[in-house]
Amino acid sequence: MPRFVHLHTHSHYSLLDGLAKIDQLIAQAQKNGMDALALTDHGNLYGAIEFYKKAKKAGLKPILGIEAYLAPHDRFSKEADQRYFHITLLAKNLTGWKNLIQLSTKSFLEGFYYKPRIDKDLLKEYHEGIIALSGCLGGEISSLIVTNRYDEAKEKALEYRDIFGPENFYLEIGYHPKITETEKIKETIPKLSKETGIPMVATYDIHYAKPEDAEYHDILLAIQTGNKLTDDDRLTLKADDFSMASGERMAELFKDLPEAISNTGKIADQCNVEIELNKIHLPSFPVPEGETANSYLRKTIDENIKNNFSAEEQTEEFKTRLEYEMDVIKKTGFADYFLIVSDLINWAKSHGVAVGPGRGSAAGSLISYVLNITEMDPLKYGLLFERFLNPDRIQMPDIDIDFADNRRDEVLAYAQSKYGKDRVARIITFGTMASRAAIRDVGRALGLSYDFCDKIAKLLPPHLDLEEAMSQVAELKELVEKDADAKRLFEAAKHLEGVARHASVHACGTVISKEPLTNYLPLQFAPQDKDTIITQFEMHAVEDLGLLKIDFLGLKNLSIIENTLRLVKESKDIDIDISNLPLDDKKTFELLRDGDTTGVFQLEGNGMRRYLKDLKPTELEDIIAMDALYRPGPLDAGMVPRYIARKNGKEKVVYLHPKLEPILKKTYGIMVYQEQLMEVARSLAGFTFSEADTLRKAVGKKIKKLLDEQSEKMINGMVKNGIDKSMAKEIWEWFEPFARYGFNRSHAACYALIGYETAYLKANYPIEFMASLFNSELQDVERIAFLINEAQSHKIAILPPDINKSFYEFVLNCAPAPGTSSMILSSTWRGISAEASTRATGE
Repeated sequence: MPRFVHLHTHSHYSLLDGLAKIDQLIAQAQKNGMDALALTDHGNLYGAIEFYKKAKKAGLKPILGIEAYLAPHDRFSKEADQRYFHITLLAKNLTGWKNLIQLSTKSFLEGFYYKPRIDKDLLKEYHEGIIALSGCLGGEISSLIVTNRYDEAKEKALEYRDIFGPENFYLEIGYHPKITETEKIKETIPKLSKETGIPMVATYDIHYAKPEDAEYHDILLAIQTGNKLTDDDRLTLKADDFSMASGERMAELFKDLPEAISNTGKIADQCNVEIELNKIHLPSFPVPEGETANSYLRKTIDENIKNNFSAEEQTEEFKTRLEYEMDVIKKTGFADYFLIVSDLINWAKSHGVAVGPGRGSAAGSLISYVLNITEMDPLKYGLLFERFLNPDRIQMPDIDIDFADNRRDEVLAYAQSKYGKDRVARIITFGTMASRAAIRDVGRALGLSYDFCDKIAKLLPPHLDLEEAMSQVAELKELVEKDADAKRLFEAAKHLEGVARHASVHACGTVISKEPLTNYLPLQFAPQDKDTIITQFEMHAVEDLGLLKIDFLGLKNLSIIENTLRLVKESKDIDIDISNLPLDDKKTFELLRDGDTTGVFQLEGNGMRRYLKDLKPTELEDIIAMDALYRPGPLDAGMVPRYIARKNGKEKVVYLHPKLEPILKKTYGIMVYQEQLMEVARSLAGFTFSEADTLRKAVGKKIKKLLDEQSEKMINGMVKNGIDKSMAKEIWEWFEPFARYGFNRSHAACYALIGYETAYLKANYPIEFMASLFNSELQDVERIAFLINEAQSHKIAILPPDINKSFYEFVLNCAPAPGTSSMILSSTWRGISAEASTRATGE
C-alpha cells in the first residue's frame, strides 16, 4: 500500500466546523500508523503552535497550513453574489511559514468580508515556500468543474501553476463517495492533470477524529448556527463521513489513482518547517548613546537608590541582595525587560494613572522595588527573588501590572507609541464550552426543554468537569442512568466540553515585540472591534515563541482609590500619598475587626467578614495571611480556623523542629506560603533557593516521578543536616497536601496592601470613598441598591436626583442635608447626602 498523509485536517480551532481537539487528531493519526499530519483550519492559524509542539512530542511530523478563503476578484471588493473560494496552502519551509503568517494577517486586516480573504495578488507576492492544493468542493477549480465549465477550470489551473510554480501546485481530489459532486471531481481531475501536466493529490476532509463523533459534530454545528437538529435547511455534514480515514481506506477509495495517494507522501517530504521555540526575543529598550541595557539599568538603579533610600536603609543585606539580583539579570539577559516594565509603570504614575503595588512573584525582587515597579519591600516582608526568577533556569520573568481599569488603555497607547503599533498587540483568547454551558447548549440543539436542561446544569459543581461531576454527584448519576434523554444529553455534552466556540480579546494579555509582530505570528482585528489588533495565537503560544507578554490588568479598586484621593483633595484640600500610608492606623484595623468591609479589596465577602471578626487583625501580616488562606484548598483543609485560634492564643503553637520556628513564626506554625516551603527546603535540607523553587514546582504539579525524586533528595538532605529520618519523613508529609493550598506570599502581600489602602480610605474618608464606590458601579443597578443600604447603615442619607444640583456621577456637594450640617452627595442617577458618621467625625 502506498504511503498516505492527511493534508486536509480541521481542529476545533476552526471554531464553526471542527470538533476534534488537537490531541485527538494526533492520537488518531498515530493509531492509523501515519508519520505526518497537516493542520489546515478554515481561514486562520489559531492552532498552529499547539499542533506543532504536540505533534513533535508525539513523534509525528507536523505540516503547517491553512484552508484559506480566496476572494473571487480582489480582497478589497465586496460582492454578495460570490464571496470567496477555498484554497489549501501548506508551508514547505520557514519562508513558507512566514508567508502564511503574512497571508493570514492580511486576510483579516485587509480582506475580511464574511470571512478573512486573500486574493491572487497576495498569492503572487507571498507564494514562496508554499505548496498549494486547488481546494475542496469550495475551491475555484472544483466549482468550475461541478458547474460544467471545464475550459475555465483548465485556464484557472494554469494560472495557479504560474503563481506557485509547477512543483508547488497540485490538483486536489477531495473524494467522499456519498457526495455526488466529489464523484465528478474524481472523474474530471485526472483528465485535467493529464492535459496540463499538473500533478493531482488525494485528500479527505476531516472535521472530527472518529466516525462515532459524527453525531456530536452535527450537534456542534447546530449550536454554532443557532439551530435544532430537527430544523430543515440547516448547515450539516451528515451527508458523509468526515472522520480521519486510515491509509487502507484511502487506498481503497483511490485504487484507480495510486499516484494521487503517493503524492501526499511526496508533499509531506517537502514540508519541513522548523520553528524555533523558547528562544527569547526581548524588545530592546531605547537607552542613551554609549549605554547598554545592563549599564543603563545599573545607572537607573543607582539613581533611584540615591534619591529614594536613606543611608540607614542601605544595609549590607540590601546591598548583597541587590548585587545578587543584578548578577542574575545580567546572566539571564533580562535587563531590557526590567527597563521596559519600569518605564511603563513610571509613565503611568507620572500621568496620574493609579498603579497597583505589584502582583504575583515580582514583588520578591528588590530591583523591582528599587525601580518603583513594586511597592513591597521584599527584605522587610521576607519575599524571595527565586520565586520570581530562578537563576538556574532561564525563563522569561512574569511581571503582571494592575492599572486603574478606566485608564489602562492610556498605558497601552503609550506602549504602542514607544515601540510601534506594528510591535504591540493584545492577545487573543478562546472561549470554550464549560460543563454547564455544554449541557444547556446541547439541550437546546436536541430540542429538550429549558427546565430539564437547567435542572441538570444546576447539579454540576462549577469547578468540576462532566466526568468528575458524574462520579461525585449521586443525584446526577442516578438521573443519567435512568433517563434516556438525560443520558443522550450528558454524553453529547461530554464530547463537546472544552471545544473552542468563539474567539475574543484576552482580558489583559499584551505582547511587545523586538521586530514587527508579523515576523513571528499572525494578527487580526478583535471580534466586533476594528480599532484593536490582536494576535491569532493565544498566550501560551506567544510565550512559546519567546515574545514578551505583559499582563496589563484593569483593576476597578485602583480607580476607586484614584477617585477617592481626588475627592479628598477637592473637598478637604488634603494630599494623600497612597504609597506611604501608616500601616498601623487605628481606624483601619477597627474597621477590619468589625468586618465593615464593603468595597474593601479582597475582604468583602460574607465568609471573609466572619473570619475577620474572629481573627481581630492587628497588623498587615494578618491581612496577608487571610488573602492566602481564604481560598478553596485552605478552607477545605480547615486552616483558617486553626490560624485564627493560634493567633488569638486559643490553640498552642507547635513546631515539629526548632529550625522551623523562624520560618513559620509569622503564621503561628502553619505553613501557608510557597516561599515558606522553599525556606524549609533551604534551611533544613540544604537546598539552594533555585533547587527549592524546583521543589515548589514539583509539589505544585503533583507529578509522582518528580515528587519521588524530590522526596528522596529532601529527606536525605534533612538527615545529612542532623535531623532524625522519621522526623524528616514527617516534615515531608506536609509537602504533598501543601499543593492544594500553598499560596504565593509575594502576591498575597501586594493584594493585602491594596486591601489595606481601600480599608484606610473607607475608615478615614468614608464619604469620599462611598462616592467613588457608587461611581464605580453605575452600570449595576442591583449593586447600587445594595450600596444605598450600606450608605444608610453608615448614616449617609440618600437623596433623589435634583435637576438643578445633580451631575452625571455621584459628587460631593457642600449644601447641608435638612437638619444636619454634613456633606451632600448628589447625582443625576441618584443623590447621596452624608450625615457625619461616627467614624468620619471621630465621635
